[in-house]
Amino acid sequence: MKVYPGQHPKDSKERIFNYRICRARRVVENVFGLSSSVFRVLREPMLLEPGKAQLVAMTIACLHNFLRRSSDSAAIYTPPGTFDCEENGRVIEGSWRAMSNENMTSLFPIRKIARKPPLKAKEIREELAAYFLSGGRVEWQNDCA
Repeated sequence: MKVYPGQHPKDSKERIFNYRICRARRVVENVFGLSSSVFRVLREPMLLEPGKAQLVAMTIACLHNFLRRSSDSAAIYTPPGTFDCEENGRVIEGSWRAMSNENMTSLFPIRKIARKPPLKAKEIREELAAYFLSGGRVEWQNDCA
């Protein structure tokens, strides 16, 4: 999902959508970054059939959730400061970022190609933006966006 390009006024639908989508991306980055620093199979391209690669990825997701579920294992697997956090609207990077930058070769740079998103993608973005202002609204979004 792409953000709305450009600068937008505070409390606008576009600015709140951009903030919420970037916040969600940060959660995904945290999980993948931590997982790739612990489960090193994610650091290089998987030379597996798609079905087996999917099984490896699902197994890693299950192990990650299992280790996070118990407070004892979570204290070892993800001690305080592991994940990115936000204080007063400022993002503080988690310690996983230093661990995962070593020998990370699984993600290749993507060439920038100008492309226009399909109409359906724009409709979904509009629906999500409207949702973030109504039923999916959270009390802190206007302060942080």
